[in-house]
Parts: sequence; C-alpha cells; structure tokens
Amino acid sequence: MTTFVALGDSITAGMGDPVPGGWRGWAALLAGTLPQPELHNLATLGALAADVERVQLPAATALHPEVASVVVGINDTLRGDFDPERTGASVDRTVAALRSAGAQVLTVRLPDPGQMFGLPGALARPLARRMRAVNAAVDEVARRHGTVHLDVARDPATYERRYWSVDRLHPNERGHRLIACRFHALLAASGYPVGPGPDPEPSSPPPTRLAEAGWMATKGTAWLVRRSRDLVPALVRLAVREWLAGEDLPKEDSAGQDEAGREPINLNALSRPSGNLRLSRG
Repeated sequence: MTTFVALGDSITAGMGDPVPGGWRGWAALLAGTLPQPELHNLATLGALAADVERVQLPAATALHPEVASVVVGINDTLRGDFDPERTGASVDRTVAALRSAGAQVLTVRLPDPGQMFGLPGALARPLARRMRAVNAAVDEVARRHGTVHLDVARDPATYERRYWSVDRLHPNERGHRLIACRFHALLAASGYPVGPGPDPEPSSPPPTRLAEAGWMATKGTAWLVRRSRDLVPALVRLAVREWLAGEDLPKEDSAGQDEAGREPINLNALSRPSGNLRLSRG
C-alpha cells in the first residue's frame, strides 16, 4: 500500500474539478497511478504556508506517508502582510519533516497570479515579484531536500486559458489532469514505481458560460471582495513606490533555462492514459 498525503491550499483540495459530493483534483488523479494507493487530502481552502506547517503537517506525519505533496504559496502572495522569508521558512520546515519521516515529497514552482488574473502592469509587477520570491525560496527547499519539483511557472501550457477555471486562479478538470500527468512523468523519471499515467482528457463536459457567470456572481465575487480588502491597497502602495523610485521589475528568465543556464527537465510530454487502479480514501 502507498500512503499519499496531500498538503496545501485550494489547488490541492481540488477546487475547479467538481465531482458529486465535492472536489477531486490532481492529487486524487495522481494517487490512482500509485501502487495500492491510499490518499489523505489534508489541503484546505485559503491555506497559507504557516497553516500547512501548523495544522496539516502534524496530521500528515502521523500517517507515515510514502509520498507527500506540499503545494502552497499563492495565498501568501495575495496577503497585505506578505513576508517571503516567513513563507519560505514554513515550507522548508514542512518539507524537512516529511523527508525525515521517509516520504518522497512533491513540490511546485507556482505561476504568476497577476498574469493569470490579467491585472494591469502596475499592479501585476509587484505581485509577480512576490511570486518569484516564493518560487526562489521553494526552489532552494527542493534543492536542499531533494524533492520531485514541478516547474509550473515555466511550463508553456500553464498560461493557456483552456486549463483554468473561470476565476483564473484554480485549474479546471483539464488543468488538474495536466498537473497529475506532469507529476506522474517526473515520478517515473525519478525511478519511483508508478502505473499508467492519468488520462489527460477531461471525463466531464466543461461548464457552460451561464454556469461560469453564475459562479462568479456568487462565490467568485465574495472571494474577490475579501482579498481586495488587504491585497489591492498593498499592491497599489507597492506600485506607487516603484513608480516614484523609477524601479522596474527584472525580466523573467528565458523560458528554456533556469538561473544557472541549465536546461530544465522537459515537462511537456504527457503520460500514458491511466489504468483502472483502485483508490482508497483516508
């Protein structure tokens, strides 16, 4: 049996990939490719890195997982009191504890939420800087602890509209399947025993425009109002400060290379369609 514990926020909780009774998401899809999987999804909506460390980590280590995922950080960048060192330190302690417990840990370089939202440049630049700071911290965590590290930020497919829900923050079913396929390919390349990969094609029809509009008019608007109370004023202050100082955000590294000029792992080859493996939920 392979115990897989998924830690993180709403992306790992499966938001954007609805099934009867709740959400499914990339973690459940990936779990189905592991030998005799038992998935415990501890992720919660809105979780920060500190929440993952304080609340989810103790429950995760008690389960003695063979595989664990730690995907968190976007919510940290969307807070007015953002502190990249605090975020990075929480992720580091969480991953270190899971690795010490013997788990193979999965981590992610996250995409720029400003680019996903389509924010104006003056607001998008400070948010991009925040995300790059988090990614730099998680890159170091991955290097230090030897995680299976997925670079979503530089994956060309990440910014294709067809992979995202109407809120442009959470993957839709196709997007969750893409993440599961990418992680499956990396696990296989690392020598971890996996079965056939998830099917990259959605099993359900996409929501209608009317359904998407209805979601945005209810839940989506409420979320935006909550985040705007602390995020937007902070971004405006940062944008004004940069404008007054004449600062400019450094250009993103070229898509094909990392900071040291090394070619990254090719993440663009999807895994084979999945078999019919049994999935036990904890």
